[in-house]
Amino acid sequence: MDARLIEPFFATLERANPHPVTELEYTNVFELLAAVLLSAQATDVGVNKATRRLFPLAGTPQRILELGLPALTEHIRTIGLFRTKAKNLYETCRLLVERHGGEVPRTREALEALPGVGRKTANVVLNVAFGEPTMAVDTHIFRVANRTGLAPGRNPLEVERQLLDRVPGAYLVDAHHWLILHGRYVCQARQPRCAECSVSAYCDSAPKSA
Repeated sequence: MDARLIEPFFATLERANPHPVTELEYTNVFELLAAVLLSAQATDVGVNKATRRLFPLAGTPQRILELGLPALTEHIRTIGLFRTKAKNLYETCRLLVERHGGEVPRTREALEALPGVGRKTANVVLNVAFGEPTMAVDTHIFRVANRTGLAPGRNPLEVERQLLDRVPGAYLVDAHHWLILHGRYVCQARQPRCAECSVSAYCDSAPKSA
């Protein structure tokens, strides 16, 4: 994608959705962290179904610890890799209570020191909870960035660095939401909906007649 097309690409996405938000449901920063941790290799819809039952009972690290690992595991049984995720979330809660006074830390280093929290999860929390211009490259963003030519890369970190370099500052805070939603509903993996795409004019891969 020509650099001159990036601004109108994002301006178009912004006009369609001026205030994009995550589709994960949460009411506080800890619930956001927990939901993102649980969402790895799972759908937001599936995570939301489980957390609608879990969070009213245990929406803080201390409450999760009081709930206990067996009960936590049972509450998220419908989510893929639930046993591993339950152990990671439980241990994360223990560390949040012991090291951070039950609060979610605001630095990448402290977030990534938590079990089950990698770079992508940390980026989501830093962006959504704390308004930092991070880029959480999931499978949708990776696909859109490469397919459109916006930020081609061989792995998520390469794509992340390209996006941070190429996306205009005015759009950085919301960019990862627009790209995720675009990949989820329009620029889909098997059958991209180019004929319905509002930004096909700027895309390297879209048919010229789209």
